[in-house]
Amino acid sequence: MNATPYPTLFSPMRIGPKVARNRTWMSAHATLLVKDHVFTDEHVAYYAERAKHGVAVITMEAMAVHETSLPYRGKALSFDPRMVPQYRKIADAVHEHGALLLAQPWHRGRETNSVASGHPVWAPSAVPCAVYREMPHVMTVQDIDAIREGYRLSARHARDGGLDGVEVHSMSHGYLLNQFLSPATNHRDDAFGGSLENRLRLVMEIIQATREEVGAEMIVGVRINSDDGHEGGLRPDDWAEIASRMTASGLIDYVSCSHGTYLNRMLIYPTSPESHGFQMAATRRVKQAVDKPVVGVGRIVTPAEAEKHLANGDCDFVAMARALIADPEWVAKAQRGEAEDIRPCVGANWCMSSIFAQAPIACIHNPAAGQEKELGAGTLRRAERPKKVAVVGGGPGGMRAALTARQRGHEVTLFERGQELGGQVRLWSRAPSRTELAGVADWLERQVVKAGVQIRTQTIATEDMLLADGYDSIVVATGSKGLRHGWTPLRPERWNGAPVPGTDQPHVISYMEALRDRIAPGQRALIYDGLGGRQAVVTAEYLASQGAQVEFVTWLGQPAPDLAASRDWGKTYGMLKRMGMRFATDLELVAIEGPVVRLRDVYTKEEVVREAIDTVVLALGAEAQDGLFHALAPRRAAGLDLRLIGDALAPRRADSAIREGEAAGRAI
Repeated sequence: MNATPYPTLFSPMRIGPKVARNRTWMSAHATLLVKDHVFTDEHVAYYAERAKHGVAVITMEAMAVHETSLPYRGKALSFDPRMVPQYRKIADAVHEHGALLLAQPWHRGRETNSVASGHPVWAPSAVPCAVYREMPHVMTVQDIDAIREGYRLSARHARDGGLDGVEVHSMSHGYLLNQFLSPATNHRDDAFGGSLENRLRLVMEIIQATREEVGAEMIVGVRINSDDGHEGGLRPDDWAEIASRMTASGLIDYVSCSHGTYLNRMLIYPTSPESHGFQMAATRRVKQAVDKPVVGVGRIVTPAEAEKHLANGDCDFVAMARALIADPEWVAKAQRGEAEDIRPCVGANWCMSSIFAQAPIACIHNPAAGQEKELGAGTLRRAERPKKVAVVGGGPGGMRAALTARQRGHEVTLFERGQELGGQVRLWSRAPSRTELAGVADWLERQVVKAGVQIRTQTIATEDMLLADGYDSIVVATGSKGLRHGWTPLRPERWNGAPVPGTDQPHVISYMEALRDRIAPGQRALIYDGLGGRQAVVTAEYLASQGAQVEFVTWLGQPAPDLAASRDWGKTYGMLKRMGMRFATDLELVAIEGPVVRLRDVYTKEEVVREAIDTVVLALGAEAQDGLFHALAPRRAAGLDLRLIGDALAPRRADSAIREGEAAGRAI
């Protein structure tokens, strides 16, 4: 009898000439670990970490088949022969642990711009992308030939590099081959436009060229959509027909399904609270139309979810990207029956925000993501001499510091002045769309308890107490406090002076205070945002969900522009509009006179007044609560090991606090 609670998930399956040891698949995703357009030793460690812990198949990140597909400088080129020795390094490392490794050649078509490449954007027709909005060059027959040959050369390099197969990409997510397939973006009247047979022509030629290069001994698969998700695009029945035609050719071994185009990127990599498995109904339609293994994706986070979709016949393999970024040991933990110890993907999309900032792949609560060589499993060493350690502050940074220090063998006490651990993460998770964020705090709390950290809540750790108890090391993670002075970055000279008149009134509160408290239904609330990040929108949603009438005001040109990095600005803005929220931009806060809020247009200086406001919420940033650190600092001269992390060091994000907590725990 199979002892695993996930019998389908952990059953092997053949993919063409190869056998996958189980049904887990790491889907392709950008890492920005690329240097000079080729893979690096960091890639070796990144993929090997997932293979070591049980992933069956890994599709490496998308690689450009032509110089016209270069969205940024950190993109790998699959047509570059320098990739071959790098492939060999990665293949050797991954094969050592029993996983299969695939290349993913691809071209973005119109869904990019010409800034990084210096070449015009190529597309089948002159239809600009909704995100980049650059008018493309209409591809000639010679251009089409060049793309086909780019795929052929990419397949040859994959073969020479010792990979197990090639996943032909660009049919999903609105990329170049999707643009040829879809009548919404293909307006050609030649052999590559019009009928489905013509629109499919280039795809079939590329698949044929790929198979010719790799032979029968390697896997050839395709990445397609199962739903474009927009009017005029290809829908599930269309994709089922396309998949059927491709598999009938006998040239491919599997079909990997996804969703969406750049018209709605939240169908590609949705943030919370998108329902888990949201793509599976359309994927099942494709599976019913083909006789090859089908790979499904779509916010699959837990082993139970994966098992359900496999057992129901929605797909044959479950692919994950963000879940395996969050926890490379996902598969091994599931197989050991330790599902609750899996570090959950919470749908924060910090991985996307990191890439947007041109930084290597990262995770909101896995500090080792992208740094496996330094921080991956097996790199933490026991301390030579156990110490008595105090961590003050039970937010994510404090819990991470306590956990890592305890794992190194230290005796650790964690102090938290409040009733529960979790810090601001707990506050943010009160907004309906951010409830999954509590998974960060929940996972850390389970781990510190399991590790044997002594936890003292509702305890204010003072200088005298800590010194009297004789701690060798003290980590100060006391967080931050929301600012209420009323000033934005427009007025840097005012920040240390008198506050905006009226901000000291009882009905004027910071966003942190607003998230801690409740508001009476029907109250009129005005949120003034000076940051442009997620703080104000989370607070606005929380208040509106309680029945408040909320107006969102900012000095910026649009509400919360920083959400573009996580790709969910439109999703969030639309959600708030549907909740009845009003928005006003380009307005500076001038004064608050009881229920009257006085504002001024940033550009025209015209006064704007809001009346009958019950609550004013200020989202202006936060100030570090570092008093304890400075009180203890003189003791360093006497040998006290003292460290300051997270918001107490500088108010930022949860990932910064967790990363610094990890570093502090390793250094003690």
